[in-house]
Amino acid sequence: MDHFAALFGHFTPTARAFFSGNLCTVTQFDNPEGTGYLHILRQGRLKVARAGHEALDISEPSLLLLPRHSPHSFEPDPVAGADLICATIQIGGGQGNPIALGLPEMVVIPFTRVATVGLTLDLLLGEAFSELGGRQVALDRLFEYLVVQIIRHVIDEGQLTSGVVAALADPRLSRAVTAMHEQPDRLWTLDDLAIVSGMSRTVFARRFRTVTGSTPIDYLARWRMTLAQSLLRKGKSIKAVASAVGYESPAALTRTFAKIVGESPRQWLSTQTAPVQT
Repeated sequence: MDHFAALFGHFTPTARAFFSGNLCTVTQFDNPEGTGYLHILRQGRLKVARAGHEALDISEPSLLLLPRHSPHSFEPDPVAGADLICATIQIGGGQGNPIALGLPEMVVIPFTRVATVGLTLDLLLGEAFSELGGRQVALDRLFEYLVVQIIRHVIDEGQLTSGVVAALADPRLSRAVTAMHEQPDRLWTLDDLAIVSGMSRTVFARRFRTVTGSTPIDYLARWRMTLAQSLLRKGKSIKAVASAVGYESPAALTRTFAKIVGESPRQWLSTQTAPVQT
């Protein structure tokens, strides 16, 4: 079973490469909400600074993924600079995407620790430092594939012990999480989800909360609201959205939406000025 199929079915990662070359001055990166960065340090040395964190020195070719809003700065080697390729990324669904929320604020992976991305990196580096036709499109698609490969690597390496992405790596919890992702409109009960996971009701509820930090029903409600936001941004009516995400009436959706998001669907929609990429 592909536990990410339902997630990526609703929210497809997108990327936009914007820099390739030698960085020789201190540079600030401050992405908008819902947007992250993927940097490739080809060679050189970088000091990475983020507010509230100790500065990190990186001196070997590495991938740096910041999956959500996280202002940071790069200070390259003052003599040799640092060869970089950079892209903005959107994992989809804004800040509510379970993958974006479940990953660390920054993932740093030396090339030598992730052999599976070797071919992708070869292709990406070849495109980045060429003048071939269609270069931008090729780079963007390769960055998107690289995001998926990094997520796989983080899970396979057991780097996550909590959050929904960690639950997707758990053989039994993943069944219940995937079921909620695939059928958000179903009237799920705790008993239903426990049966899907192959655990008793008590054991399932305790295990789910320990790993994700949330009850199954609370997680389901937040997932539904993430989908509702995406559908509203696409112009769907509140009545249609309510039906699509498992609520019997627009009023029921509005109550839950206001509780989780902090305002009604119409109030929230009025503040949105650009489509969320899915």
